[in-house]
Amino acid sequence: MAPERFFLELDPPDTSLKSLPHVVIVGGGFGGLKACHALIGKPVRVTLIDKRNFNLFQPLLYQVASGLVAEADVASPLRQMVGQAPNVQILLGEVAEIDAKAKEIVFNNRRFGYDHLILATGSGSSYFGKEEWRSLAPPMKILEHADEIRRRVLTALEEAEQTPDPERRQFLQSVVVVGGGPTGCELAGSLNELMKHALGRDFKQLNPELCKVTLVDPGDRLLRAMAPAISKSAESYFKSAGVDLLLGGRVKEISEGKVVLTTSGGEQTLEAATICWTAGVKPSHLGKVLADATGCAIDKGGRVIVKPDFSIAQFPEIRVIGDLCSYSHTADGKPLPGMAGPAVQMGGWVAADIVANLANEQHKAFSWFDFGSMAVIGPLHAVADLRGLKFTGLIGWLMWAVAHLAFMPANENRIALLSKWLWAIATRERAAMLIIGRPNQHMEVEVGLPEGATSP
Repeated sequence: MAPERFFLELDPPDTSLKSLPHVVIVGGGFGGLKACHALIGKPVRVTLIDKRNFNLFQPLLYQVASGLVAEADVASPLRQMVGQAPNVQILLGEVAEIDAKAKEIVFNNRRFGYDHLILATGSGSSYFGKEEWRSLAPPMKILEHADEIRRRVLTALEEAEQTPDPERRQFLQSVVVVGGGPTGCELAGSLNELMKHALGRDFKQLNPELCKVTLVDPGDRLLRAMAPAISKSAESYFKSAGVDLLLGGRVKEISEGKVVLTTSGGEQTLEAATICWTAGVKPSHLGKVLADATGCAIDKGGRVIVKPDFSIAQFPEIRVIGDLCSYSHTADGKPLPGMAGPAVQMGGWVAADIVANLANEQHKAFSWFDFGSMAVIGPLHAVADLRGLKFTGLIGWLMWAVAHLAFMPANENRIALLSKWLWAIATRERAAMLIIGRPNQHMEVEVGLPEGATSP
């Protein structure tokens, strides 16, 4: 028997909003936050629900993992960002059920009504059915994961400082990064810089030349979403920086301190104290929840297949954006990539479309503008493929820095990041070299309100 759900009836932030249409946004990431911003001051009542009380700038998580910046530099409290708007209310919780016919969601064991629903819950890491690898090779999706990677790397170096056994010391100074996309390349490059330069300055017993970062990818080149020339440039830089590349290596097994790969030459085993995973993503479980509730279609990856206005069949008031949706209404028929740029554009368009519909006005069709993609692979060195224009080295890094500072939603974070980047450039010192938490403390992190924290 299903548990009884009590209805959560909250007074709107202002009595004048009581009669206005209620837009519920689930997810405070790039898409959800943009939709919320776009609805501020519009004739709607907005409720933003997220299981975290902050917006996380995921593209810079690797800098937290490598000690370049601190957690607060890439995360901003939602209440400070949009919660002070008169028509916006922020609620902490994780949506567990959707009753599309009743226009209600269930979170914190309570039912909550909506007139319009925007689902923007993003994606997580996929281990392709090998979930037992998660604790052995942390992913890079939330702050706790970045903290765990940093803790493992720094703890290994501290142990190596006291280890007389040269083989054990070599093992402790080794890192394997699985996945040669932008995140994997950025993490490998940043960890390589951390280990080789921090060791020479801060550790007395270690030889920086013995540090070993290996980047593994099953494809024939890195950064396959970019042009081949960009991949070649990145590979050339990594080789000159001392990062080992193992292309065509498919992970067969991961155990404590070991990665077994299948390559064209047979099996190969890599040993390293720290193993990181950036090889796969999967959409939020809310896609399946929505499919079970409405019968909407999902693709083989679990993303909701949406109409041109991001709605689903029979329920036009439900919109799905960001990594959670499969949007193929493009010129080439290919789904939009799960990146920050498309998510932001989706969020802004859907918000404007809801306002236009409420005013009985025609809204222009959604059209995605592809700015391109880029990745930092070393100090003052980035690669960028921007609508056919290719940049590498310092000019690539400058374009990357400007773009990321522009996308950063909070001014305070922009200032903090810029100052720490400039400090690192001038001194090669990192601002957040702290070992915190217990081993694996946050690998199974539970977020949101604890069970029983709410009452009817």
